Amino acid sequence: MEKWKALYNRYRELILYIVFGGLTTLVSFVSYWIFVDLFHIYYMAATVLSWIVSVTFAYVTNRKWVFESRAHGFRAVCLEAASFYACRLFSGVLEMGLMYGGVDLLRINDKVVKLATNVIVIIANYILSKLIVFRKKRAVDESVERDYNK
Repeated sequence: MEKWKALYNRYRELILYIVFGGLTTLVSFVSYWIFVDLFHIYYMAATVLSWIVSVTFAYVTNRKWVFESRAHGFRAVCLEAASFYACRLFSGVLEMGLMYGGVDLLRINDKVVKLATNVIVIIANYILSKLIVFRKKRAVDESVERDYNK
């Protein structure tokens, strides 16, 4: 049992990212399905709408549970959220391109392409979140931020 606990503690962030990435994929896929099959929205528009829903879900879960953000205050949280959405916009464009290529050019079922695309997007998002959005601040960064907020 101690061995599992040590492994969990060592890889906690990655494990939680995979769990919440899976949930984000579920949110993305279900919202996409609702937009396409229930509301009969064109698949590209549905991709954009499901992206908005899933990115919002991802920001909240990543901020709170995965990367345990220490950003506090309106300005800091807004900057963090803007950075998160900017990075996700990049992966959203990637997703749109993959959807177009898979569905329109290769004529693969849109749901299959959506699922495969999400795997690629999850990997890209982890790297962007880890290196840009929720990076651990160095002591120099924190002192500059403290001086700026005075």
